[in-house]
Amino acid sequence: MWKGRFQESTAEAVQRLGESVSFDHRLFRQDVRGSIAHARAQQRAGMLTAGELEQIEQGLKAIEADIAAGDFEFRTDLEDVHMNIEAELTRRIGDAGAKLHAARSRNDQVATDTRLYCRDVIDLQLIPGIEGLQRSLVRQGRRHARVVLPGYTHLQRAQPVLLAHHLLAYVEMLSRDIGRLRDCRGRLNVCPLGSGALAGSTINLDREAVAAELGFDGVTRNSMDAVSDRDYIAELLFALALTGMHLSRLSEDLILWSSSEFSFVVLSDAHTTGSSLMPQKKNPDVAELTRGKSGRLLGNLVALLTLIKGLPMTYNRDLQEDKEPLFDSIDTLDLVLAVFADMIDGMEVRGQAMTRAAADPMLLATDLADRLVRNGVPFRQAHEFVGKLVAESVSSGTPLNRLPQEVYDLVSDRFGPGVREVFDVERALEARTNPGSPGFDCVLKELERWTLELKLG
Repeated sequence: MWKGRFQESTAEAVQRLGESVSFDHRLFRQDVRGSIAHARAQQRAGMLTAGELEQIEQGLKAIEADIAAGDFEFRTDLEDVHMNIEAELTRRIGDAGAKLHAARSRNDQVATDTRLYCRDVIDLQLIPGIEGLQRSLVRQGRRHARVVLPGYTHLQRAQPVLLAHHLLAYVEMLSRDIGRLRDCRGRLNVCPLGSGALAGSTINLDREAVAAELGFDGVTRNSMDAVSDRDYIAELLFALALTGMHLSRLSEDLILWSSSEFSFVVLSDAHTTGSSLMPQKKNPDVAELTRGKSGRLLGNLVALLTLIKGLPMTYNRDLQEDKEPLFDSIDTLDLVLAVFADMIDGMEVRGQAMTRAAADPMLLATDLADRLVRNGVPFRQAHEFVGKLVAESVSSGTPLNRLPQEVYDLVSDRFGPGVREVFDVERALEARTNPGSPGFDCVLKELERWTLELKLG
C-alpha cells in the first residue's frame, strides 16, 4: 500500500488476504467520531489551525453521510475503513487531511473504534432486544397468570408450577444477561486513543479531553496493553453466547410444548413452516434455528479466544480477525431476539391441556410426604412411606389420590383423615408462599415487579 522502504507493490493475493474493509466498513461512524475528537485535540495542541479543523470536521461528516447513503466506494487496496476514510478526506480537502494521522496509529485507532462500536450495540441493540423478549414473556405470563402445568426434572413430570413462573425463569436468565452486558460495557469504556502503535507518541495530546468527548469514563493506563487488549470483545462474545444458550433452552421447551405429545402451545403460522413432503406438518423452525444458532455464538467466542491465546505483545495482524466473529454474533443475536419476541407474543397457550397434565396426582407425592413431616414423621421415613404408596398405585393401576384410606393407614397412621385434600393442585400452589416459589401470590408479585421494571402498560 505504501511506498517508502518498499520497492515493489503488494501482491494482489496478499491484498486480498490482508484487506478488512469488506467487513470493518461498518465501523465508519465510530471512526469518524474518533477522528473528529482526535483532530480537535490536535487543534488545541496547536497542530491544526481553526480553519483546518473546520475542513477536517466538515469533510469527515460529508464522508460519513456518503457512506450511510451508500454513495461511497471502498477500495480494498487501502485495506481498511480507516485508510479509506483518511485517503478520501485528503483527496477532498488536501494537506489538512494528511495531517490527521499525526500522534495516532491504526493500532490505537481500531481499538478505539471497536470499543465505541461495542458500546453502541450494547446500548442501542442488545439490551433493548433482550428487554423486548422479556416483555413478551411477561405479557404471556400476565395473560395466563393462573394456568398450571407440570414442572419437569429429567424431562419427567415432577411438581405442579404456574406457566407464568416457568416463563419468568427465562426473564430472570435474560436479566442476568443484561447485567453481564452492562458489566462488559463498564470495563470496555476506557479510551486507548493516544497509545500509538504501542509506545504512545512524542506529540502529547490531551488524552483525557479526547476520552471525555467520546463518552469514555477515562483513558487506558498502559499503551502496550491498550493496543493489544481484546478482552472486551471476548467478554462481549461470552455474554452473547450465554444469552444464546438461554434462548436455546427456551427453544427446546417450546419445541416440546408444541409437539402433539404435549400440545401445550400452538406457534403461529408466521413463525412455523411446512414440510416439502408431509402436508400435515407444522414445524417450529424459529425455535429450531435459534437452538442451532446458539452453537454459532459459542463458536465465535472460541474462535476469538483461540486467536488471542498465542499472541505476544503487542499488536499483531492476527487481531484483524477479531471483527468477523464479533459482527456475526451481534447480527445473529440481534435478529434472533426480535423474531423470538414476536413469536412469543403470537403464541397460543393451551391452558386446558396444561391443566390436564398438571392434574396427575403423582405430581403431589412430595406434598404428601410434607404432610407426614408436619405430623412429626422424619422426612426420610416420610419419603419411604409415600414411595410405598406410589408402588401400590402403579401396581394396582389405581391413581394415587384414589387409593383407599385403609391403604394409607396401613402404611402410616400419621396421614390422618382428609389426606386427599393434598391432591388439590390450587391448594398446593397457595401453600407455596416463600419468595421465589411458584405460589399464586408470589408469582403475581413477580409479574407486577417485572411489569414495573420493564415499563409494561
